Amino acid sequence: MTRTMHNPALLLLNDSPRLPLIAALAVRFAAAVTQWERRRRSRINLGYLDDRLLEDVGLTQHQANREVKRYFWIN
Repeated sequence: MTRTMHNPALLLLNDSPRLPLIAALAVRFAAAVTQWERRRRSRINLGYLDDRLLEDVGLTQHQANREVKRYFWIN
């Protein structure tokens, strides 16, 4: 399974042809942690939306609550 990296610095490091194995693993770990943090913040902010805003994004309050309760490492 491939994961997309959104941070330009991590993309540049990951594409380096001479990156040692431990450095490549560190870059992938940093990318995963960055994605987890982004997901955590998104779910927290989703919990603050009112019904009108949830309707704008196509979610019910029940669906939003279920998403907010999910762990950050679960996609």
